Amino acid sequence: MKLYFFKGECQMNYVTLNNGLKMPQLGFGVWQVEDNQATDAVAKALEVGYTSIDTAMIYKNEKGVGKALQQSSVPREELFITTKVWNTDQGYENTLRAFDESLERLGLDYVDLYLIHWPTPEYDQYVDTYKALEKLYKDGRVKAIGVCNFDIEHLERILNECEIKPVLNQVECHPYLIQSELKEFCAKHDIFVEAWSPLQQGGEVLKNESVMKIAEAHGKTPAQVVLRWHLQNNTIVIPKSVTPSRIEENFNVFDFELSTNEMEEINKLNRNERKGPKPSEMNVR
Repeated sequence: MKLYFFKGECQMNYVTLNNGLKMPQLGFGVWQVEDNQATDAVAKALEVGYTSIDTAMIYKNEKGVGKALQQSSVPREELFITTKVWNTDQGYENTLRAFDESLERLGLDYVDLYLIHWPTPEYDQYVDTYKALEKLYKDGRVKAIGVCNFDIEHLERILNECEIKPVLNQVECHPYLIQSELKEFCAKHDIFVEAWSPLQQGGEVLKNESVMKIAEAHGKTPAQVVLRWHLQNNTIVIPKSVTPSRIEENFNVFDFELSTNEMEEINKLNRNERKGPKPSEMNVR
């Protein structure tokens, strides 16, 4: 992991993915952001210093995200844009078509990272879908490919039946759902874990006594402490907010460090408690 500086006072950690591509460890997510809100939210995020933006077809805000990107003065080569293929578009040909449609909505010539949103194992199309991602990668239309919400058994099939290793697996992860076994498997195979809902959707974890005590000790907010915990666990994070002050707050997590004891205290909060569905049971189309 390397540390990069920009805008004078800000800094950013970059991770190196298994294909050599560098990715900001802290990105900006737009799940549950309306299309007409996405433009302003992403514009604010870019102004603050985020360069990694995570969207998806099913979020229905790719156009709004694209508009912010077009209006931004940040050069395209400095941006890291992620989008995802939705469950209804799985299958080889469907995925290629869905990618073209996402690219058009975003107004881009390529995306940096393209992901399968869910394995939807009941339909058993995720291997063929991933092979379409491999074609997009080989054709140079995406810089990297990966998956979301894949359990170990789903990852094993991709590793056994496909050519190109996923660069990351984006899953629900926060102090109440640490994902230790999945993280260990991913680390063994040089696959990063990226946390969606890293703050438990602003949930109970931010009111946890231990988290609040650590935040007070550092003069930080509970959200900043949880994001810092993710970063020090070598996890990529994509917190979401439409509130300008919180967009800034979530970015200001590089000027302090949690001690080993503080990290362990947060690790002990694990409850294996999900806000979202289990990947093996999520077959919505």
